[in-house]
Amino acid sequence: MPKIKTNKGAAKRFKRTATGKFTYDPAGASHILTKKAPKRKRNLRKDEVASKADAKRLKRLLPYS
Repeated sequence: MPKIKTNKGAAKRFKRTATGKFTYDPAGASHILTKKAPKRKRNLRKDEVASKADAKRLKRLLPYS
């Protein structure tokens, strides 16, 4: 049986944790930061966990991660 190709776009954006969940950097932290509240910017530094529904899709896109 042939190997499955990893989706490179997803591989650059998502990482799998030790428990099998997927984490990602939330959008909106790169520019136009002057109008955003300090609390909002602080929260954007943290990684977010992908939802269960998205995790199912990500398992197909990232078979060997």
